[in-house]
Amino acid sequence: MLDGATTGLLRTILDEVCESVPPYDAGVRAYVATTILDAAIRGETRPRSA
Repeated sequence: MLDGATTGLLRTILDEVCESVPPYDAGVRAYVATTILDAAIRGETRPRSA
Protein backbone atom coordinates (compact mmCIF):
# COMPACT_ATOMS: atom_id res chain seq x y z
CA MET A 1 0.00 0.00 0.00
CA LEU A 2 1.22 3.49 -0.77
CA ASP A 3 1.41 6.15 1.93
CA GLY A 4 -0.45 9.45 1.78
CA ALA A 5 2.56 11.47 0.65
CA THR A 6 3.24 9.10 -2.25
CA THR A 7 -0.42 9.07 -3.23
CA GLY A 8 -0.48 12.88 -3.27
CA LEU A 9 2.64 13.01 -5.41
CA LEU A 10 1.19 10.49 -7.87
CA ARG A 11 -2.02 12.54 -8.14
CA THR A 12 0.04 15.66 -8.90
CA ILE A 13 1.99 13.78 -11.57
CA LEU A 14 -1.25 12.46 -13.07
CA ASP A 15 -2.70 15.97 -13.22
CA GLU A 16 0.45 17.31 -14.91
CA VAL A 17 0.62 14.47 -17.44
CA CYS A 18 -3.09 14.80 -18.27
CA GLU A 19 -3.07 18.59 -18.44
CA SER A 20 -3.79 18.55 -22.17
CA VAL A 21 -6.31 15.68 -22.05
CA PRO A 22 -9.87 16.91 -22.59
CA PRO A 23 -12.05 16.51 -19.45
CA TYR A 24 -14.50 14.24 -21.30
CA ASP A 25 -11.74 11.75 -22.20
CA ALA A 26 -11.82 9.76 -18.97
CA GLY A 27 -10.44 6.66 -20.71
CA VAL A 28 -7.09 8.30 -21.40
CA ARG A 29 -6.86 9.63 -17.85
CA ALA A 30 -7.73 6.18 -16.45
CA TYR A 31 -5.07 4.53 -18.62
CA VAL A 32 -2.41 7.02 -17.51
CA ALA A 33 -3.45 6.64 -13.86
CA THR A 34 -3.25 2.85 -14.07
CA THR A 35 0.17 2.99 -15.72
CA ILE A 36 1.53 5.38 -13.07
CA LEU A 37 0.05 3.37 -10.20
CA ASP A 38 1.35 0.04 -11.53
CA ALA A 39 4.85 1.51 -11.88
CA ALA A 40 4.73 2.93 -8.35
CA ILE A 41 3.62 -0.39 -6.88
CA ARG A 42 6.52 -2.13 -8.67
CA GLY A 43 8.88 0.44 -7.17
CA GLU A 44 9.86 2.07 -10.45
CA THR A 45 11.24 5.53 -9.87
CA ARG A 46 12.39 6.57 -13.34
CA PRO A 47 10.20 7.30 -16.35
CA ARG A 48 10.25 4.89 -19.26
CA SER A 49 11.79 6.01 -22.52
CA ALA A 50 9.17 6.80 -25.13
